[in-house]
Parts: sequence; C-alpha cells; structure tokens
Amino acid sequence: MISLICSFTVLLLGYFLYGRLAAKVIEPDDRITPAFAKEDGVDFVPMKTWKAYLVQLLNIAGTGPIFGALMGACFGPVVFLWIVFGAILGGGIHDFMIGMISERHDGASIAELSGIYMGKTVKWIMRIFSVLLLLLTGTVFVTSPAALLSTLTPNFMNTTAWIIVILFYYVLATLLPIDKIIGRLYPVFAVVLILMAVGILGGVIFGGYTVPEINFENLHPDGLPVWPYMFVTVACGAISGFHATQSPLVAKCITSEKVGRKVFYGAMLSESIIALVWAAGGVAFYGATGGLFEALSEHGQSSVVYDISHGILGTAGGILAIVGVVACPITSGDTAFRSARLILAEIFHMDQQKLKNRLIISLPLLGLGALLTQLDFNVLWRYFSWSNQTLAMAALWLATVYLLRTREHKIASLITAVPATFMTAVSLTYIMMAKEGFGIDQDIAYPVGIIFALLHFIGYMRLEHKLQKESLDITEHKV
Repeated sequence: MISLICSFTVLLLGYFLYGRLAAKVIEPDDRITPAFAKEDGVDFVPMKTWKAYLVQLLNIAGTGPIFGALMGACFGPVVFLWIVFGAILGGGIHDFMIGMISERHDGASIAELSGIYMGKTVKWIMRIFSVLLLLLTGTVFVTSPAALLSTLTPNFMNTTAWIIVILFYYVLATLLPIDKIIGRLYPVFAVVLILMAVGILGGVIFGGYTVPEINFENLHPDGLPVWPYMFVTVACGAISGFHATQSPLVAKCITSEKVGRKVFYGAMLSESIIALVWAAGGVAFYGATGGLFEALSEHGQSSVVYDISHGILGTAGGILAIVGVVACPITSGDTAFRSARLILAEIFHMDQQKLKNRLIISLPLLGLGALLTQLDFNVLWRYFSWSNQTLAMAALWLATVYLLRTREHKIASLITAVPATFMTAVSLTYIMMAKEGFGIDQDIAYPVGIIFALLHFIGYMRLEHKLQKESLDITEHKV
C-alpha cells in the first residue's frame, strides 16, 4: 500500500512541478483561440474549462486506463513505475504539446501538423496511419460493450444487435455539433469513471485487500518479458498516440491558452491515477498476477471489471461497472470516428458546417468499422496497442521539431526528444518480437531497437545543431 500512496504523491507532484515546466516551455499567451476565431457551431465551440477537462478526460480515457492497466498488472507491481513516470515524462507532455500546437494552428489534426513541420511525405503517412488507428480504436470500443450488453439482455438482443445500436449512436455523435451530445454526456460519464476508481480504491483500502509493493520482478504468468510488452500493453494509462488524435478536438474548444495545462496535462495524469487504481485493484482482488491473468484469459476484460467492482463494492459497484464498461468505451469510440471525419475533411477540403459533407465522410467510415467488428477482439487490441504507441512516438518527434523551430533555447526540446527516443525503442522492439509482428528473437530485437532509437536521437541532435547555427548566423548578419 505504501507504493500505491507514493505513486499517487509523485503523480500530483508531477502535475505541479513538471507540468509547470512544460507550460514554461510552450509559453501560453493571450492570443484568441480557434474556439472564438473559427466558431462554427459544429466542431469549433467555446467550452468552459471544467467541461473541456472532463470531455478531454473521457476522450482519452474510456476504458483504456482500466483494460490496459489490468493487462499491464499481470507483469506485477513494476507496472506502477511505468504508469507514474510514463505519464509524467511522456503521456502528459505528449497530450499537452499536441493540444497546444494544434490550438496554435486552428485546431489542426496531428496529420496536418506533421505536414507543417516535417514535410508532405510525413503528412500523408500520418494521415493514413491516423485514420487506420482511429478505425481500430472505434472498432475496439464497439465490441467490448456490445458483448457485455448481450449478456444482460434477452436473446434477440445479441452482440450483433448491440453493435448495430452502438454504431447508430456513433452516427449521431459523429455528425452532431460537439456540444449537443459529447458536451452534455461526456462530463456525466467522466464523473462515473472517476467514481468507479474512487470506489475501488476505497474498497481495497478498507476491505482488507493486500496491494503488493513495487519491485522489478517480472511476474507475468505467460512469461512475456517486461520490455517491451508491458510498455505497449498499458497504453492509455501511461502514454497513448490515440490522444494525439483527440487533443485537437478539445483544442478547438478551449477559451484560453492558459488553461491548456489543466485540460491536457491534467486530464492525462488523472487518467494515470485511474489506471493505478485498477492495476492495484486487479492484483489485490485476485490475490496474484496468475489469478488476474487467468480471469482475463477466460472471461475477458469487461467481465473482470464487473467481477472486481461487484466483489469489492457489492451491488452498487456492479451497477457502476456496467455503466462504466458500457458507456466509457462507447465514448472513446465515437470521438475516434469524429476525429477520423475531421482528418478526412482536411484531406478533401470539405466544409464540415454542411451536414451533407459530414454524412459523405462519416457513413463509409462507420461501415468500415462495422466490418472490422467481425475480427477477434484480442487481435484487434494488440494491433491497436502497437499502433497507439507508434503514433505516440511520431507525435513526440513532431513536438520536438516544433520546439526546435520555434523556441529560442533549443535545449527546451529535450522535454519531448527524450520520451520520443524511448518510445521509438519500445515501438520497434515490440513489432520485431510480437507474434503479430515479425516474431524475431529478443537477442536480436533488443539491440536493433536500441540502435534504431539512438539513430533517431543523433538525428535530433544534428537538427538541433543545424538550427542553432542558422540562428547564430542570422543574429551575426543583423549585427
């Protein structure tokens, strides 16, 4: 329990200290935000700070910090370290930087931002990669709530029937103005997500459960190595590239740059607190990583969430769990499709104030999502997790280039370059080793992944040196 308390404390300190450093690097000012400059009543809508924070939290969270944390907890309490430091040094910086850079470019998507700072080729790669990730995300967060709902309703409402119902909701949430459904429902469900975490934490503390203390031992029953599998499995609870597609949604709605740290960095660290609770609660409830792993393998994530909630909190916990594992993934899925719509609208230069244009983009997207629901959930999750972390890597390198090109003191770019290098090693090593990747032995994958990451960092240092020299040359010329 001491490790858990220390983890919460470090996260809070991270927000007030490291988050403040991040804000100092980005230098928020009093410029007019896109919410006012481009207000259209559909996607650009001014939103109060508390509401923007809750919408951002549910945008990026859903059941991500629950499912990912439970699967990550199978590695043992070492997962606490990754959730805490991954969020402070990586995830929070990632979300904050992309949100603020997007806000400074009229709410542009991660793909368009990549084109501005890294060239047309990168822009098209990011366009394709982002849309594919968003399709995977939307699909992943359709199948799990549909499967749970089918077990609670009459036989005629099977999983397929619920998938159709959820997809119909997605049509509405994707098409309608952001303040009509998302702005009204998300704050409510964000509170439910928080209440679930508070309830589980209280139940663990006062229910006599034992939370293991942090150690570096790999306790995964299936023998998966901590590096790089744990860093990919946890995903949303520590750092997630999906957030790079979601922060621009809220960047279109914040009313001042000065609330960016609260909305973007704050929401990410809040998500990590939720992930910590569920990682601790999963191991505490089942008594060991073996019991948790077996339950996840046999019954799936949604059932395990229900069992933990009902077991620790009784009937009230069961009700919260049902609401949480149904509503929270759905609210990640709908913004995934909404983000995909906006990226495609940027590509084809289609005005999204017109309902017809929104329909032309949204309906084919949702049709593809419906087809993908026929694939195995576990396979989808593995591809989602890897593409998630790969996009996080790309987003951090984008933020690094932005800082190099816009900040007078280039050393500030280390705040993004270091986690970008780390995630580069994670992403390549994972896809080389994983079954759904190349299945290469770790003796080869480990050094190749590290060398690949170091080459990226060397490239960063060369660019930093080049831009610094250009800056000095311009200064000398002026003199």
